[in-house]
Amino acid sequence: MEIYCLYGVGIPTERSYVYKLSLSNRCKSIPFQIDSSADESGDSCLKREVYFVDGDESVPVLSAGFMCAKGWRGRTRFNPSGIATYIREFRHKPPASFLEGRGLESGAHVDIMGNGALIEDVLRVAAGATGAELGGDKIYSDIVRMSERINIRL
Repeated sequence: MEIYCLYGVGIPTERSYVYKLSLSNRCKSIPFQIDSSADESGDSCLKREVYFVDGDESVPVLSAGFMCAKGWRGRTRFNPSGIATYIREFRHKPPASFLEGRGLESGAHVDIMGNGALIEDVLRVAAGATGAELGGDKIYSDIVRMSERINIRL
């Protein structure tokens, strides 16, 4: 048995927001609102009031890949048998023209289901190929470095 994480990368993806205290009496149960006055001010990840990171347009890379990069890798409490784990990232390439539809090399959250390389990996694994036969990890993001910085009991 092997564990695979297959996901898209290369698209700015919402990660967090800038909030401020709400002065409105309308929403007393929610004392915060998004601070629309927040701007980049030197932080290239902040666009208006939203922080963006690498991801698939819906899920940040850290959320998609952490468990394969660290949580399940090796013998951990989440993988006590030490089952081999493989990260297979698919870098987003937008369609060249409108006629191409959603794109055969899309890394976008839903459109990745039409990504030819992902379909090939899934079919090869279903036919019995191992992660090593697929070529092992295919990583374009900083998922390994990011995961190493997270201190959690595994």
